[in-house]
Amino acid sequence: MRWPRPGTLRARLTAGLLVLLAVACAAVGGAAILQLEGFLTDRLDQQLSATGSVFAASLEHPGTGHNDHDGDEHGDTRRQSAGTLGVRLVDGRVTNAALVRHTDDPSDLVAVHLGPGDARTLAAVPTDGHGHSVELSPRNLDDYRVMAWRGHDGDTLITGLPLEPVQSAVHRLELVAGSVFGLALTGAGIAGALWVRWSLRPLSRIAGTATRVSELPLASGEVALPARVPATRPRSAEVDQVTLAFNRMLGHVEDALTHRQRSEERLRTFSADASHELRTPVASVRGHAELALLHPGPVPAAVTRALERIAAESGRMGAMVDDLLLLARLDAGRPLAREPVDLTRLVLDAVTDARAAGPDHRWALRLPAEPVTVTGDAHRLHQLLANLLANARLHTPPGTSVTVGVATEDDGTARLTVTDDGPGIPPALRDQLFERFVHGDTPRTPGGGSGLGLSIVTAVTTAHGGTTAVTSEPGATTFTVRLPRGEADPGDTA
Repeated sequence: MRWPRPGTLRARLTAGLLVLLAVACAAVGGAAILQLEGFLTDRLDQQLSATGSVFAASLEHPGTGHNDHDGDEHGDTRRQSAGTLGVRLVDGRVTNAALVRHTDDPSDLVAVHLGPGDARTLAAVPTDGHGHSVELSPRNLDDYRVMAWRGHDGDTLITGLPLEPVQSAVHRLELVAGSVFGLALTGAGIAGALWVRWSLRPLSRIAGTATRVSELPLASGEVALPARVPATRPRSAEVDQVTLAFNRMLGHVEDALTHRQRSEERLRTFSADASHELRTPVASVRGHAELALLHPGPVPAAVTRALERIAAESGRMGAMVDDLLLLARLDAGRPLAREPVDLTRLVLDAVTDARAAGPDHRWALRLPAEPVTVTGDAHRLHQLLANLLANARLHTPPGTSVTVGVATEDDGTARLTVTDDGPGIPPALRDQLFERFVHGDTPRTPGGGSGLGLSIVTAVTTAHGGTTAVTSEPGATTFTVRLPRGEADPGDTA
């Protein structure tokens, strides 16, 4: 059995059970010890009260041949228990002190020397006929239970019995109680941990199901949620409520994911169909506009300008339709070409085209000595590069330096970077930069982009089994694309 880890619910419940049991054991043990100590002390008080001051009175006139001051025989030591202490005090001073060593020998008395501190301690004992506990300095005395009486000669007579038997019995009870309670706590801890673990099994099943759900790709694609959590056995109202609520939540999540997947599929189908259907009329409009511009006869300047705008906008619309169609195909998982592609050559060609389109920017290359080859679709990778360079050209002011780099990494991937020293990307735009129809227009290029360029970069990179990232601050913005150099996993194609 694994002991519960600290901080877990099992550990807290087990610890709480042990703490409550330890408090109960301590209360029971403490009460038993106090009761035993009080009972044995009362027995000593009864013994002292029954003995009275007879033994102490025999010390009033030592050497007279009598055992007490009135001449009777009640001072005989054979009636005293072993360890009985007799003390006579006059004006707070100890005049005589004796200790009965054995009960079978009347003359077996031991004189005891008590110092001034002991005399003050004994003198402070009230002469009320009740027992009082005192601590004496001689090693053979230590703790005593004593009673004090007034003598006939104006002195104080004290009789005492040792507390050592009481203390020994109490210590034995403490040892036994500690051992028994320790074993009980150990057994209760093990049994409690097993019981708590067994009782929390339904929660463990819920946690396991939640973990499996968290590992599913809920962001995209059709998702099949795991089986629902079964009802608990034996029945538990609290756990059943949690299980029922959790299963109901899984059902709602599954319904929402199903509706979302169906909506996305309908949207992809519509986008692909619409893009496909729009290509022909857009191309036709553009063709007629260009044909009209070639008319040899005189054409008013306003008509010529209108035809030029129709041709330009139809060309722009055609490019957007092509982009939407490409995204729809990538979303549908249409496979791309898989052939060796010289990424270095693609970068050279793409930067040459970008330099021609943006001569007011400074273009630089950072290429390795050896060509970097990846496996993929050369046309789509060239489109990826063109979109990144167009993004850098359109959203940075003239004179901006744009550096394109290619490198290989230790994990077998090729790294493509596009860095510019422009104003940077607003923080509010970074999290959604690669989403569709998201673009940041500048005063220089109002409406300059459709918002599909970077989403195509992400879609093409994902279809090749790679990743995209961006870091930006004023004066340094870097787009990073990592592509596997070998054959990409077909399962990565989206």
